[in-house]
Parts: sequence; structure tokens; C-alpha cells
Amino acid sequence: MSQGQESRHAFDAYKHLNITINPNGSCTRHFLWPIVKPDTDPSPGKLAASKDVTINQETGVAVRIFRPTNLPSNDNAVARLPIILHFHGSGWVLYPADSAANNRGCSQMASELTVIIVSVNYRLAPEHRLPAQYDDALDALLWVKQQAIDSANGEPWLRDYADFSRCYICGSSNGANIAFQLALRSLDRDLTPLKIDGCVFYQPLFGGKTRTKSELKNFDDPVMPVPAFDAMWELSLPVGVDRDHRYCNPKGYLPQKEKVGRLGRCLVIGYGGDTSLDRQQDFLNLLVTAGVRVEARFDDAGFHGIELVDPRRAVALLNMIRDFIN
Repeated sequence: MSQGQESRHAFDAYKHLNITINPNGSCTRHFLWPIVKPDTDPSPGKLAASKDVTINQETGVAVRIFRPTNLPSNDNAVARLPIILHFHGSGWVLYPADSAANNRGCSQMASELTVIIVSVNYRLAPEHRLPAQYDDALDALLWVKQQAIDSANGEPWLRDYADFSRCYICGSSNGANIAFQLALRSLDRDLTPLKIDGCVFYQPLFGGKTRTKSELKNFDDPVMPVPAFDAMWELSLPVGVDRDHRYCNPKGYLPQKEKVGRLGRCLVIGYGGDTSLDRQQDFLNLLVTAGVRVEARFDDAGFHGIELVDPRRAVALLNMIRDFIN
């Protein structure tokens, strides 16, 4: 699409996102998302109990831990549960991890999959631009490792219920972008006794300067039009770089294909109506050509964030993740 054609579609992306960028570079969010406080009581009838733990006193980054209300047992002992290190979708700038939508999704995942969820409340852009979110993710991973090492003083829910040999990195939308970056960073660390057993990338959010077919097709998508995606990247990428930077464009990792190939098994999930579909296919091709053991689950029908509005798709997503981790 030419610049003239795009101008005919021009609209205020910040207005669409319901935000204002202040002179100092911060963001005013003109919406009130429902915030859910943690509930540590695993009473019958609840999907999961939850608690918040600050993992970095300097940055204030915290995790919300979810444990299923019903804990399985083996020979009168509580069975050890896999850990899912979870990164929610926020569009980089919009929603924290303690939003009602993320709390509901993590509670359901903990209950249905019988796992421990460690959901990372990473910092948001533009107040904190990339790679701050990647740094927060690494802090969370190393914090989980520390709980395995220091069992005497470790977080009780992880100490008592978690299987540190079965940790999965999972992210949705830009959270899947964070999950990929974390998976790469984890290769440079000795995580013993923690073991990464796989990665789940759900509708991973990537971009690039040149418009793709799926971006042109869904340019005026009513929920997430292309200019809104552009604005999210403008607000989250480091100052001075464009959308072909490797944080945004998966093709930027082609020179690191050898390192990418060292990743463990991966699950990539997407939908044909997603504006980012072609970018997700580029990401998938990167993994495949690097030799990663990857399972791709793409459905022609569906759009970005469909699981938030279609309960059947939410169940289908959980079933795909269950099949992968089991």
C-alpha cells in the first residue's frame, strides 16, 4: 500500500487505544481496567488460589502465583505440578498482569491443566521501553530458579507443590514475544536445578517496516487496526530504531539461527484472521529452519485475542497447551 493509500486510512491510533502521550514521554491511559486482588484462600468452588510476590525491589516487578484449588496426590503425598512462567498480552502499553482478564485466564489455566502459574507483571511501555520487559522476564526466571535452590527459605507454594524439572515458558501476543526473548536468554544461563521443558507462543506479536499481505488485508480491523500496532511498536521499541529491529521483526534473528536452534520444543498457535499472521509465519519459519522441534497449530478461522470473547476457543487453547505439556 502506498503512502497515499495509507493516509486515506489514517486515524488517531492513540485515540483508538484510548491513551495520551505526555510531553515527558509517559502515557496517560484513559480507561479503568478491573483489577483483581490476589486470593490466597483455596476454598472449594474456586478455580485457584493466588498470591503476589515482589521479585525485584528496585524495579518493583512482581509475579502473581496461581495454584489450583484441587491438588492431585500420589500415595497420600501431594503430586508435583509443572510450572508455567506466563507472560500476558498487553500490547506493550495497556494492561497489567493483575487485570481481571489475565487473572481469570490464569486461574482457569492453573485449574484445568493442574499446574502452577507464575504470571509476570512486567513493566509497561512507554515509561519502560524494550528491553525492560525482557529484563523483567529474566528476573522472573532466575527468581523461580532461586526458589528451587533455596528450598528452606523459598516461596512455599513453589517449594511444596512445584516440579522444577518441568518448567514451561508461555506467552500471548506481545507476551509471546517476551517469552521468545526469554527462551533465548535462558540459553546463556545455568538454570540447574530448574529445567525448561518447552515454550508456548500463542499469537506471537511481531512486526516490520514492509507491509505484509495479512496486514494489508486487515488494515482497518475494528479491534486492532494496523496503525494501532504501529503505535504500540513506536511506544515500546528503543528510541531510534525501526520496526525491522530484531525485537520486532523475527527475521532479525536469522544471523543467530544457530542459537535459535538450541531452543527446546516449541508450540506456536495462530489464526488466519490475525493481522500479524504473516509475521507469525516468519517466526515459525525461523524456528523450523533453525532445526527447532516445533509444533504449529494454525486455524484459518479466528482473530487476535479471540479466546477473550469466545469461550470455546479458550477451551480449545487450553487443550492444545495440555497436549503439549503432557
